[in-house]
Amino acid sequence: MANHKSALKRIRSNEAKRLRNRYQHKTARTAIRKLRSLKDVTEASELLKTISSMVDKLARKNVIHKNKASNLKSSLTKFVTSLAA
Repeated sequence: MANHKSALKRIRSNEAKRLRNRYQHKTARTAIRKLRSLKDVTEASELLKTISSMVDKLARKNVIHKNKASNLKSSLTKFVTSLAA
């Protein structure tokens, strides 16, 4: 167990950050699944905007890697454009 006040505070803050990151990551994954299940182009393109900002935010906070974020956005964009065709 930690002996210093700062170490105790660090344990508390790390746990809070871990839970926040986990929630945001899970929310983004659920939104991605929802997008992949859509058939309507307009609805999918609207959802793509919000998902890409969610993914960018996760990459900026190092929850996911920046290349993973880029690959996700690319594949989802390709999916939405394939709906239009």
